[in-house]
Amino acid sequence: MQRTYHRWHSPSLGREMELVVFGHSGAPVIVFPTSHGRFYEFEDRQMVAALEYQINSGWFQLFCVDSVFGESWYNYAVDTDARMWREEQYEHYLLTELLPLIRALNPNHFLIATGCSFGATEAVIFALRHPGVVNRVIGMSGLYDLRRFFSHYTQGLYFHNPVDFVPNIGDAWTLDRLRSTEIILVTGRDDPNAWSNELLSRQLWERGIGNALRLWDGWCHDWPYWMQMINRYIGGHP
Repeated sequence: MQRTYHRWHSPSLGREMELVVFGHSGAPVIVFPTSHGRFYEFEDRQMVAALEYQINSGWFQLFCVDSVFGESWYNYAVDTDARMWREEQYEHYLLTELLPLIRALNPNHFLIATGCSFGATEAVIFALRHPGVVNRVIGMSGLYDLRRFFSHYTQGLYFHNPVDFVPNIGDAWTLDRLRSTEIILVTGRDDPNAWSNELLSRQLWERGIGNALRLWDGWCHDWPYWMQMINRYIGGHP
């Protein structure tokens, strides 16, 4: 399997950022790590190995990125707006630095975003906040109401909290692009965050935005389950 490592100083974030790419062709897949994970987590947890056949066959190319979750969502030392501004800078990094790299390395314009746990949260937020950029998003065991991470609610949090901003999406341009995005939300029925998947799915349908909500029996919030999920849904929902 082709594996390449990239590192550069990010102008958007003012710090070094790293990522690793697996595969040589196929639909590019942005992979977000879990809450305290790093860009090498997907590989270390055998998720890349679980997709070895698809990657080596040239169906998918994984771009496993680093995060700044410790500087944004989990940075309890600063106020809400400062944390959300760091998240804005991270999304700017994805749009203006990561995406150009993907386009330079891969001519396939069908872009997929995915992640497990908080990586799923980030993938879905990115897809919903930037309509038309992502063609398919697969959120595995994500949480889509982030208010519990904050003691103060602000406008900045509103625009990054899916269950808050989705019900108010009204402009035709945004709706058209989100309606053409394949949204897959998969989690365990007994996952403590399952309710937020059901709520977000219902809110999306109420805006005419189709999505596939897949509730698996049990808890399913762990790597062996996520290996099964990614294999089942990376090619689209059955």
